[in-house]
Amino acid sequence: MNPPLIGITTYGVDDQRKFTLPREYVDSVRRAGGIPLLIAPGESRFDELLSKLDGVILAGGGDIDPTHYRGHLHETIYSLDEERDSTELALARCLIDADFPTLAICRGIQLVNVVQGGTLIEHLPDVVGESVLHRLPPREPTPHSVRVEENSQLAELLEQTEVTGMSWHHQAVRDVAEGFTVTAYAPDGTIEAMEMKSHRWLVAVQWHPELTSAKDPTQQRLFDKFVNATIDLKETK
Repeated sequence: MNPPLIGITTYGVDDQRKFTLPREYVDSVRRAGGIPLLIAPGESRFDELLSKLDGVILAGGGDIDPTHYRGHLHETIYSLDEERDSTELALARCLIDADFPTLAICRGIQLVNVVQGGTLIEHLPDVVGESVLHRLPPREPTPHSVRVEENSQLAELLEQTEVTGMSWHHQAVRDVAEGFTVTAYAPDGTIEAMEMKSHRWLVAVQWHPELTSAKDPTQQRLFDKFVNATIDLKETK
């Protein structure tokens, strides 16, 4: 059987007119046995794209424009990119409607929540304080513990209910959209994961498993089981 083709969304165009993506996403998919294919902002032929892919990872990155979730502009919001927003919101809608295998990471969990009608916290310290740091200044990742709900799909995937996630965000889900179940929390109550039980395979995490997956088997397991699931789902489709 051919290795699964896994699409990964990229960042928007930078100052040098380049689309970029941290290589850790690519490495994590390759270790899991998948072939990564990058999806740049501006794409719109989703039906044709999904007909060739076996799964999609909605990657992290900058903030979503708060106008998309009835939010408010905050001084800490950064890297707004309307082309990326419009592309990924449309793609997320398509992934949900098509019941397509999806792993959503950081910005990704926010995308699937917004497209389903949920809202976001514009700046976490304003709501939960700073007893738990979700990123270091100015914008650097930092680890913190995550409690995973027992009997959740995520607990089954990670094979444990207490993990250390590499956190790199200042926003998170506020109002959970219809159809999603929260499956993990940070110690300060921040939502760290959700899943859609009615979907064939849609798991969304707020932390960045790709940043530590090379050394942490628990984090790599999320990619391994996602890629393996795309094989199983393709066979039973």
